[in-house]
Order: sequence, then structure tokens, then C-alpha cells
Amino acid sequence: MADDAMVDATGQADLVRRGEATPADLVEGAIERIERLNGQVNAVIHPRFERAVDEARAGRTGPFAGVPILLKDLGAPMAGEPHYAGTAFAKAAGHRSRRDSTIVQRLTGAGFVVVGRTNCPEFGMTITTEPDTYGPSRNPWDLDHTTGGSSGGSAAAVASGMVAVAHANDGGGSIRIPASNCGLFGLKPSRGRVSPGPDPVEFGWAGSTIDHVLTRTVRDSAALLDVLAGEEPGDLFVAPPPARPFAEEVGADPGSLRIAWWDGPAMEAFGIDDECAAAVRGTAALLEELGHRTERSLPRAMAEPTFEDHFLVLVTTALLTELASWSEELGREIAIDELEPGNQVLAALGAEHSGVDYLRAVLWCETWRRELAATFAGGIDLLCVPVLAYPPARIGELSDPVEGLGRVIATMQYTAQANVAGVPAMSVPLHWTPSGLPVGVQFIAPYGREDRLIRLAAQLEAARPWAARVPPVHG
Repeated sequence: MADDAMVDATGQADLVRRGEATPADLVEGAIERIERLNGQVNAVIHPRFERAVDEARAGRTGPFAGVPILLKDLGAPMAGEPHYAGTAFAKAAGHRSRRDSTIVQRLTGAGFVVVGRTNCPEFGMTITTEPDTYGPSRNPWDLDHTTGGSSGGSAAAVASGMVAVAHANDGGGSIRIPASNCGLFGLKPSRGRVSPGPDPVEFGWAGSTIDHVLTRTVRDSAALLDVLAGEEPGDLFVAPPPARPFAEEVGADPGSLRIAWWDGPAMEAFGIDDECAAAVRGTAALLEELGHRTERSLPRAMAEPTFEDHFLVLVTTALLTELASWSEELGREIAIDELEPGNQVLAALGAEHSGVDYLRAVLWCETWRRELAATFAGGIDLLCVPVLAYPPARIGELSDPVEGLGRVIATMQYTAQANVAGVPAMSVPLHWTPSGLPVGVQFIAPYGREDRLIRLAAQLEAARPWAARVPPVHG
């Protein structure tokens, strides 16, 4: 099928159930769009077309039988398939995963057909997708601009209509940031909601990372969370089970929520673009129209000036740990100078930290987490803040080896807090700049309250529909 680029995953599954399309129709349609568009946006780096068609023709069962999906090339390993994590050394070695992750097992068990893997920055260490190994992914809204990162290839694929849903993960904003830049809905679940199995949680920046998907519609994201959620034996973190399936929260009345919003910088040292501030102010006005109670305020924890320093200890130490793990996997020592220049700088910072430094940073983050949790315990139902301080940057601005890191830190003032706290957060596509670039608005909820986010997101989607709004580069 060539016309299913506008049908979400839930709708595609319905087509199969009603006999109006076959799994092969859906998969072949996705492959046709990828082949036609990928030269422009550079989203898919590992095609899996022949095997996907064979699997689709053999038949699929499950609630999403035959629906095509893409996996990010970071996390979600699939047995026998390439997995490079954006690195040149894994690509040179032709590395292939030895086993399926829990995520892949659950997706394929639900009937999805994996058609390939998507581009990502090296080790997912930045908020733009411009790896030396595969080149930049480009934003379908304007090809001169970044998709964001680290799930940028997945975002470009969904925004351009290649597929309706793509795997993503988020350690400091990597679901919400590309969702914001590409006009998509992106939900980062609570810590422990989606099992990282069989990988140890420390690979995820001391528990800060979590997997989910990028979608156009809220109902797709909710339904995929039902597919992916749930613990595995040995999981260190386990989120409380929902009262009912997340898909049933779509369309449910969110009630009148007390929402704190902020349209200024998170920290005094930084600034914010007028468009990003306007996106939050416009959303606050919409929330009032919908019957919510709003107040302009920012919790002190969100503006803690030393937060970035402690988070950087976690991230840079984890980078060295991943390097050691890949050395073991490939059977040779991977030297720091085999990394891209930006990651060489981060690895050098990580090498300065002792084990005591790392554990002190973890303990600091735990204390800080309680402070943010107290904000919600004090009566605030949700926080509404920017996803990013600036609209999508031009290709090269955030990857510059000299000035890029400073720009990245200034741009992502508002996202990593939800990761360290382990709370759910989402980017909702509610604003576009005069030049046509998307700007997402972020909502942060108390731990375990994805249901509250999904209810509100569906209400916002009904009030300001976005799914039919497509970029210039689209299937």
C-alpha cells in the first residue's frame, strides 16, 4: 500500500483485522517509502527488507499483526542483526547482536515486523543525530535542520511517514527532544516501566534511561506502552502496575489539574528563545480554556544550578563503562581516540572521576530526586516547561567539536531532570515557528502517573489536532 503513510499503527492493525490490508501490504508500503525518502532524511541505516517481507508473508499474530516498525541502532538488540550504537568500530567489525532484548521479544510478540534500524549519534551521547559513521539525519520539516537526538533517525522516519511508529529511548531527553524537533508525540515512561532486560540497569546512566517509541498519535503511544510495559525477573526497578490498560486512558477525563508552568530559562546562566517561551505560554492559555488550574512557577529542584555537574559525572562515567563493555564484546581494547571528537572530550572527563566520585553523584541525585518529588506531593499535578530552549538547530551547530557541547547544555535545560528523577514526561507538538519548524511542549508527572499524562495529551490532541499536519518531506 502506498497510501497508509497517514494511518497510525492502531489504524494499520485495524486494516489487517478487517481484511482491508495484509501484513505484506503494510510492510511493502513502508519499504517503498523508505527507499523513496531515505536519501533525503537519512533515517534508516540498516535495512531489513527481505526478511521483513518474508516474515509478513508468513503471517503474524497479535494486536499489531503485520504493522511495520523500525528499531533505533542503540538498545533493543535483535539476534543476528547489526547493532553498532552509532560507532565506527562496531561497524568496522560488522557486529551482530547475540540475543533478542526483552523489547524486541515484546514487539515481535505483538505482531510488529521490524523493517530496519535507525540512525543515532555515537553511544547516544548528544541531542543531535550527526554521527561520523553514517552522517546526519535531516529534519523532514527543513532538511537543513537537525532531527534532535539521540533518537533522531527514528523521529525522521515517523515524521516523514516511512512508518507510523519507531523504537526510541531516553536518557536525558532522547525521546522528547526529537519528538519536539520533528512534530511528534513522545512519551518517556517512568523508571522501571519498561524492562531493560537482559542488560544491567547501570548501562542506562544509573537508571536514567528508559525505552519506548515515537509516534504521531497519542493512542499509538499508549497502546505501545501496554505492549512494552512490565517487569522481567531480576529487574532492579519496577514501576507500579497501572489501574487499567494505558490505551483506555485515551479519551478519559483528566479532570481539572493543577499545573505549574514556566516560560523562562531553567537556570540563570542560560537563555531561552522567544518561540520556545511562546509555546509554553500558549499552552498555558489552552490549559485554562480546558478547565485546568495553572500557575506560573518553577520548582526549585528544576533550577538547581549544580544538577548538570552531577548528571555529567553519571554520563561520562557510563561512557567509559560502555567502552569497556564493547572492548569485551569485540575481543580487543577500544581506545578513546577511536571515538568521535566530542565523545573523546566526554571520555576524558569521565576518566577524571573515581569510583567514589561516581557514587557520590548517584547519592546526590537520590537526594535531589526527593526534592522534586516533594513538588508533586505538595499539590502540583503536572509541570509544563519547554522541551528545549531553542527551536531545531541547523545541522552542524550542536555537533561542532569546539562549541557544540556548550550549545547542547544550554539547549537541553529542561529534560534530564525527569530522567534522573525517574518520573514520566512527554513532549506534545503544540507549536510551530513562523518558518515552519516544530516546537514541543513538555509535561512532567509524578512517578508512575503515565495515565495522567496520556489523559491530558489526548485532551490536547483533540483540542489542537496535529497528526494530519505533515512536513514537506513526507510519504
